[in-house]
Amino acid sequence: MPTPPDSAPVHAAARVIEPLYAEILRRNQGEKEFHQAVREVLETLGPVLAQRPEFVDARIIERICEPERQLIFRVPWSDDSGDIHVNRGFRVEFSSSLGPYKGGLRFHPSVNLGIVKFLGFEQIFKNALTGMPIGGGKGGSDFDPKGRSDAEIMRFCQSFMTELHRHLGEYTDVPAGDIGVGGREIGYLFGQYKRITNRYESGVLTGKGLGWGGALVRTEATGYGCVLFTAEMLRSQGDSLDGRRIAVSGSGNVAIYAIEKAQQLGATVVTCSDSDGYIVDEKGIDLALLKEIKEAGRGRVSEYAARRPEAVFVPGAGVWNVPCDVALPCATQNELHEADALTLVRNGVKAVAEGANMPTTPEAVRVFQDAGVAFAPGKAANAGGVATSALEMQQNASRDSWTFAHTEARLAEIMRHIHDSCYVTAERYGSPGNYVAGANIAGFELVADAMLAQGLI
Repeated sequence: MPTPPDSAPVHAAARVIEPLYAEILRRNQGEKEFHQAVREVLETLGPVLAQRPEFVDARIIERICEPERQLIFRVPWSDDSGDIHVNRGFRVEFSSSLGPYKGGLRFHPSVNLGIVKFLGFEQIFKNALTGMPIGGGKGGSDFDPKGRSDAEIMRFCQSFMTELHRHLGEYTDVPAGDIGVGGREIGYLFGQYKRITNRYESGVLTGKGLGWGGALVRTEATGYGCVLFTAEMLRSQGDSLDGRRIAVSGSGNVAIYAIEKAQQLGATVVTCSDSDGYIVDEKGIDLALLKEIKEAGRGRVSEYAARRPEAVFVPGAGVWNVPCDVALPCATQNELHEADALTLVRNGVKAVAEGANMPTTPEAVRVFQDAGVAFAPGKAANAGGVATSALEMQQNASRDSWTFAHTEARLAEIMRHIHDSCYVTAERYGSPGNYVAGANIAGFELVADAMLAQGLI
């Protein structure tokens, strides 16, 4: 087992990283989210590179930071009026060292190559941490499903899959959902894949309907997993979620099921949000009402306050000025800034766990770490979704289906494994309690060892 390295080798390793990062910036200009994700990982790798110089000799970092394949394609489709639109589709197949590429599809106007690369890069390490045999990838389109009819979304999905299908397969690349891609979209995508290939290849997409190859708990998994990881962080400090006050941002799938699991564990969740603003409900979020508005009606959180007198809607603002014991950012990238982190620390926050992908800016992360707040990065805390996708792939491969209780127990086991791996790795490399370093190094070592074993590929 490696011992914490001396400072001189660590500083030498850091000097190797700086020119590598400069070259990554040069070759990937304008992709600021990708730059941020790479920087956040590289800043923690000095200790492992000092202990494992073979990773430097084999240029593992350069190889990990360059996707194995980047796909960009045209997606033409017609709306209900017969007008033609052209969107751009993406799939970045980043790393297959541990298994087939695995990662979601995001349909949102903000999607561009830099966004997809940042998500795919994070997915490499997140998927490695699960302990499941899955590589890292991500995809999507700048298509906006908001306000579109089911027929329009079906036509877009069919056009998107008509191009993408040739790159997919249960042993090649297995997409899932993400922002803007839920069960409806997965259904349309799978139907078109099946139609084109003439194969009922259940394992080629995850997040499917329960009646045709889907897995119980997949809908809940990312939110549940985030809360389960948070509970493990608090347990390591002799604490628990019972009786804690929680602030959650977002009101999509991740936020809703983070709220549900937190309530099951005895916490009171007092906030949720969307792009219009946020609500505060001091009595605790009425989850049935929130699900009715967001899942059934696809409405706005302002409707929640209009229907529940105890709640207050605050337009045009984020949730982080609301005092809480635990903060769970579950909306989108870079939503929690340095000023928000300072406010949360002043208000006594004890733990922060990322339900979304990279929702906390680097400056905010430093505030939490300097204040001794337990902070869980998304690649660890929100890995429950992809872990349960891998469980869905297992069920598809064996032509089996599992109960909710069995799958949830597997999810809890995986989240404990991820927590313990991050915790032990951080201690082993001289950064006790630093879950960012622990997650990055643990995931990196798994992928790097596989790349060394498989030769120069």
